[in-house]
Amino acid sequence: MCKLEGEDTNTTCAVGVTESTASSRDARRGLRPTAALQSLRVKPIPFTAAKRILERNHYLHSMPGGTKLAFGVFFEGRLEGAITFGSGPANAYKMVSEASPSDCLTLSRLWLSDSLPSNSESRVLGVTLRALRKHTKTKFVISYADPSQGHLGTIYQATGWVYTGLSLAMPMFDIGDGKPRHSRSLSHSFGSHSIKHFNSHGVEVRVIPQSHKHRYFYFLDKEYKGRLRVEPKSYPKKKGENG
Repeated sequence: MCKLEGEDTNTTCAVGVTESTASSRDARRGLRPTAALQSLRVKPIPFTAAKRILERNHYLHSMPGGTKLAFGVFFEGRLEGAITFGSGPANAYKMVSEASPSDCLTLSRLWLSDSLPSNSESRVLGVTLRALRKHTKTKFVISYADPSQGHLGTIYQATGWVYTGLSLAMPMFDIGDGKPRHSRSLSHSFGSHSIKHFNSHGVEVRVIPQSHKHRYFYFLDKEYKGRLRVEPKSYPKKKGENG
């Protein structure tokens, strides 16, 4: 597992991961913005801890199937966010010539508390990407921004990711618990994503149509950037913005 900035030598236990409270938010207001930003610590956390905070706070309210790495964002010893990397869409790696599935990770979830200082997302991304470059064999990372949620991928634009346009609109599925899941998450959790399979076991599946998503690449190995099979595109902007 990656070792990140500020990581303790002992493994973080799920029972020891606590989330922020109003009192700790009030206490940090006295810090200078730069000092507060530098006080963030990013370190591996158990999947159970990441799942708990993501299901509660991320707009999808789920932990994606195929998650391989989970990191917590800490301030004053308290968990204030989580970022996960995993398999992602099965054939996304093919957009890079001669790449294999093991060369690629997908940034599958990122949630940070609104109480954290400005530019926390950029710092967390920078820390995790440097760690992936140093401690793993990952060559590039893919991430998606959901325009149906008003997301353009501004954080990826600010940190130099390559924009490749809109992805295919892949549906999500609700198996009756109100949690939308991708087909990969269904296969990972239940061994199948076949609607017929679920129906045969008395589970009614609701298909949830999805919009196309903005797709971004970040190349940890710059050699792979030259292998991208599609032409990079200009960053999407909000209506009315120049450029």
